Amino acid sequence: MPLTMTKEVFITCAVTGSGSTQDRSPHVPRSPAQIAKSAIDAAKAGAAVVHCHVRDPQIGAPSRLPAYYREVTDLIRASDVDVVLNLTAGMGGDMVFGGTEAPLPLHAGTDMVGATERVAHVAECRPEICTLDCGTMNFAEADYVMTNTPGMLRAMGRMMTDLGVKPEIEAFDTGHLWFAKQLVEEGVLNAPALVQLCMGVPWGAPNDLNTFMAMVNNVPSDWNFSAFSLGRDQMAYVAASVLAGGHVRVGLEDNLWLGKGELAENWQLVERARLIIENMGARVMGPADVREKLGLIKQAPVS
Repeated sequence: MPLTMTKEVFITCAVTGSGSTQDRSPHVPRSPAQIAKSAIDAAKAGAAVVHCHVRDPQIGAPSRLPAYYREVTDLIRASDVDVVLNLTAGMGGDMVFGGTEAPLPLHAGTDMVGATERVAHVAECRPEICTLDCGTMNFAEADYVMTNTPGMLRAMGRMMTDLGVKPEIEAFDTGHLWFAKQLVEEGVLNAPALVQLCMGVPWGAPNDLNTFMAMVNNVPSDWNFSAFSLGRDQMAYVAASVLAGGHVRVGLEDNLWLGKGELAENWQLVERARLIIENMGARVMGPADVREKLGLIKQAPVS
């Protein structure tokens, strides 16, 4: 299929993530205040959307406490910078097995909760977008599984839709897109859906261009998609996604480096992505444009 380059592109900045990157760079924000400031700086650099996880401010470990999310979103909303809020809902489905000969009982690090608790911060903070990891996934860790059963995804997807928050489908492989289409067919999610193509995450879709285009070709033509890859491939996928008709994601969740030996800040990664997009002849969209394009609802948090 011929490439149809995107002429109006929005940038998402994934500000901090839930990986163990907090001790690998001093620029990975930990506290709610640091996360909010990094998100605001990214918006000033050209990110129309900020994708936020939260962390324990003392040790930097990933957290899902609604109070941290509320502090982050309140600080961003109180600033003089407009940006679309995108909160993760990927926490709470973590299983750590005991090993190949004794998988049970589950080990420390397991965090399994119900659908209502997994979206509690979304219900309270009311971002425009929240993520829906559309399948169970093996990562690089030997005995860790990110668990998202069809029943759990149907429940969470309905809650998000009923809240007026647009799910961003996180697709780590083609089967995740297959199930996402089923959720739209069942009316759990509204069409046109929003998809994030997650490339190069072990052990999902590898980040070669043939696999990437297979992923792109499995996204319905009336849906909107964005894409990213990890580490040194982050900026290459800015160009690849625009060429393939999509939008882009950068940020410290996926890549810590601006160049060899040079640790990045989020705003620098956004600035670099913006330069690539504009040099390709496309326009970088602002948050108001994104809300109109995606049909987003800007809501107030629950008091």
